[in-house]
Amino acid sequence: MSCSTAAYRRQNTHSWLGIAAHWSEPMPPVPNIKTIGLFGFGQFGRLIAKHLSPHFQMTVHDPHPIASETKAYHFDTEAKTANSDLVILAVPVSSIASTCQSIRSHLKPGCIVMDVGSVKMTTAKAMQDHLPADVDLIGTHPLFGPQSATGSLAGRKIALCNIRGQADRSIGAFLRRVLHLQVYNLSPEDHDREAAVTQGLTHLIAKVLTQMGPLPTRMTTVSFDLLLQATSMVRHDPPNVFSAIEEENPFAADVRNEFLALVADLGANLRVTSPEQ
Repeated sequence: MSCSTAAYRRQNTHSWLGIAAHWSEPMPPVPNIKTIGLFGFGQFGRLIAKHLSPHFQMTVHDPHPIASETKAYHFDTEAKTANSDLVILAVPVSSIASTCQSIRSHLKPGCIVMDVGSVKMTTAKAMQDHLPADVDLIGTHPLFGPQSATGSLAGRKIALCNIRGQADRSIGAFLRRVLHLQVYNLSPEDHDREAAVTQGLTHLIAKVLTQMGPLPTRMTTVSFDLLLQATSMVRHDPPNVFSAIEEENPFAADVRNEFLALVADLGANLRVTSPEQ
């Protein structure tokens, strides 16, 4: 074997070993995202951590975490949590603006900031107003919660609103292919118009039924059981969720007023029968 042939084989052997070593490294499920900083460790923050921590290095920050829930995750300062590839704001809608103001100086250029609030126009404006221009912004609204997503997320729905940048494409692909969610791409305004009905009325009716209790459990129809089931899915949500849905959505008041007016008209036209009759 000539010296040139042996040298060629050694060179190619090293090249293939290098390629094999590169292929053996685990590929991140989303390009350019290896670390996630999660702000907020309430009910939904814990749900996020449960499903995303197997895929990414996760750091959590919450000023008042529940001690029994923190053992499985790495908690750190606000600055270190914000210094991540993807920052998720799982804080109340009313706290989005102040959280953005607190973390803006700690964000990495080119990172992604994403919220999970129940309304999108309010949170989109807060992120645009208070976060640097070199940060991509995405608004999401998972259309499920801890009560309705106790097991797998497969088949659940999530709204994805791109606010700034192109990161929504890779994030949407991850949500579809890895978490098997149904992803709906729409604008913050379109989201809030639909959510004013789908969420606004659901939470309003659930709030009323809860205050009417205790409700019958024996002489129930299938439709009433389904109504109780829907009520049970949202009745334990934190008070700030109801406030956000009914007060922060700019379309909620019109939907609510129309609904209440129709109920009042319906009640006024019904004949009243006394129990003694």
